[in-house]
Amino acid sequence: MKKMITRSIFRSILLVLFLLVPSTTPFFVTPPSSSPQYSSRSSSNIFPLPSPTRLETKLALTPDLLSSYTNALESNPLLTKSVTAGCILGLADFAGQVFEPSSESDSSESEGVDFGRAGRFAFFGLVLQAPWNHFYYQLLDGALPPTADPFTGTTAIKVAIDQFVQAPIFTVLIFLFLGLLEGKSLERIKLQLDETYADTMVANWKLWIPATAVNIAFCPPLFRVLFLNVVFFFWSIYLSIVVNGPSDPEGGNET
Repeated sequence: MKKMITRSIFRSILLVLFLLVPSTTPFFVTPPSSSPQYSSRSSSNIFPLPSPTRLETKLALTPDLLSSYTNALESNPLLTKSVTAGCILGLADFAGQVFEPSSESDSSESEGVDFGRAGRFAFFGLVLQAPWNHFYYQLLDGALPPTADPFTGTTAIKVAIDQFVQAPIFTVLIFLFLGLLEGKSLERIKLQLDETYADTMVANWKLWIPATAVNIAFCPPLFRVLFLNVVFFFWSIYLSIVVNGPSDPEGGNET
């Protein structure tokens, strides 16, 4: 079951990457017609690829999809970002369930998928992660407007604020929000934070300091939350394993 979900997840990722490819036909799709050995019959066997027309039709969808998404961001920015985050984080938790090490206590469920857990992560993305980042970046850009030159002191200050002020607070909120949704007590959530918070923040800085620098320096403000959501997919795989790890005195540190 988990293997099937893994394949579905990575097929979805490959589809997204395919849609983001520039709309050009690969040079090897059309075999050279001048050479006699490349007849129409043999070329279909040697080059078992879709026809150039079909490829161009698929790739032509890319500007339309991006245009539609941009229009949605402009007309309903918060709703669009929230729905996108909910979908991405739900998929991330499915991936987290596939890759996390199973223990004896959950061996009976090792072949199944916890849809409730994935739903909690999707709900977190919908109502907390996307709205938080939406309003946070509005405040950050309002206080420190973006500069034409990405390599400025303003960019460095914004990255520092993001990672050493915002990130520690938001990480606590992640554990608190998901823990309460799961039905954990505040005491158990505090214990889990005591066990995993330091290692989680170190892992956070390794990923998010460079990612945030790229986001602030090069991404247009309209697409910053989308960029965060894409990176957050991989970060959420890590978080889903840590947050759903043992939080009792006998549980080890999952990180």
